[in-house]
Amino acid sequence: MNSLKQALRDRQFVCVMEFVPKPQRFAAFEQLMQRGHLCGWPMLAGIADRVGSNLDLSPLDTFTALSTPVPVMPHFSGKDRERQDLLAQLERMDRLGLDQLLLLTGDRLHGHEPGQRPVRYLESVAALGIARRARPDWLLGAALNPFKYCEEEGGAQYFKAQKKLAAGADFLILQLGFDMARYRDAMHWMQRQPTPRPMLACIMGLTHGRAKMLEHVAGVTVSPSMLALVAAEEAVSKVHAQARSVDRLALQIIGLQRMGYAGINLSGVHDIAQLLALEQALDAWREKIRTDEEWALAWARSWQLPGVPAVTFNPPESDWKAGESRVSATPKEKLRYHLLSTLHSTLFNRTTLLSRAFAWTVRRPLWSTQAGQRWLHRLERGVKRPLVGCDTCGSCRLEDTLYICPETCPKGLANGPCGGTRLNRCEFGDRECIHSIKYRTAKSVGQTAVLTQRLIPCVEVEGRQRSSWPEWFAVGAEQAASAMAADLSPDQPR
Repeated sequence: MNSLKQALRDRQFVCVMEFVPKPQRFAAFEQLMQRGHLCGWPMLAGIADRVGSNLDLSPLDTFTALSTPVPVMPHFSGKDRERQDLLAQLERMDRLGLDQLLLLTGDRLHGHEPGQRPVRYLESVAALGIARRARPDWLLGAALNPFKYCEEEGGAQYFKAQKKLAAGADFLILQLGFDMARYRDAMHWMQRQPTPRPMLACIMGLTHGRAKMLEHVAGVTVSPSMLALVAAEEAVSKVHAQARSVDRLALQIIGLQRMGYAGINLSGVHDIAQLLALEQALDAWREKIRTDEEWALAWARSWQLPGVPAVTFNPPESDWKAGESRVSATPKEKLRYHLLSTLHSTLFNRTTLLSRAFAWTVRRPLWSTQAGQRWLHRLERGVKRPLVGCDTCGSCRLEDTLYICPETCPKGLANGPCGGTRLNRCEFGDRECIHSIKYRTAKSVGQTAVLTQRLIPCVEVEGRQRSSWPEWFAVGAEQAASAMAADLSPDQPR
């Protein structure tokens, strides 16, 4: 049994060492992994996928390039990927004897700008469903970003996390963060789920250099007061700043373990010397800390320095707290929903006289010809693009997304947001995240269950750029036929 599955089963705290494949780091990383543990906690490698670019060495190529095999958990990023890419990785993992996988949607493709050719993302909810059906016994994980400070983006994150659990996630790894109140919120949320799953926390020691870098990483919050503190530490000396960073990291790990986290996903530790320094700090603090109150006091002090303003972890613009509920859709957003919902019920519910007439029209043999398909595609696009921004994906999901088209998301995400938003703004920065709009709308019209319970499959590449109408009504006909067959079954009373 792999070390992560064993540790989660035995409820043993575990350390996943995140490795972003870079040729110059291989030797140091292999030496680090040979130690096998941090403070007695088992270690395994989490090999990142497409963090730098699509040309990065893949997690599986990285695994085969290691001179000494180590326990690993490959990542799979859905960035610029389709279903067949995931299935190909599953098959290769079978050949390598690997059976645990972290499934992520992926961040913005480097260099990609709004308005350019769409980059397709196999989002994590759909990927989890594909992987779970293909490999029922594997250990599958997904991500959650609780470090959100507006209600819409925070609520939408938890809505999507519910879908990830329903789609087959065995555990969640939180995105990188420093706000321990948000870690506590995430743990309380998980404990309220019908079947709670283990959670790991992604952490990194914060120095001034890393803080400046993380300011540009989508979904990671480094507040101005945090930046001021680490800058003041570095002004004393680099040695002083590094020691403070390691101390804070050790305290964070202790706090997370006390909260009930199953382990850590440790980023930014690249060699054995850094690992041993962290272990030394952990041993020292574990000797001193016996209660939650002692930990809270030590954690607060680790973010203090004479002459430096008090640190707050939220952006200055907002400090929404989990559980607070204040927002509602605008009158325009509510009107838009009701109008499109009425239109859908009239033309597409498959039961009214008008919808059956429309179904009969779009399923005529004329539309099956090459020319007919082309004209029907143009007609659908011409009608729906001004209304919802339709890109004719060939598999319309508007009923499941409160009539906000997923194709208007730069990543084409249908099941919920990625982790890269900041204060409701899309990672691309040119728009409000459509999933924040969906959250507000769902809350205002009593449709939040749509955003937590409907698992939307991925759009197949071969179906794009064609009309969705014939398929929509064909599915309805198949469902009606199945229901009729069940009604007429000899095993059923008549």
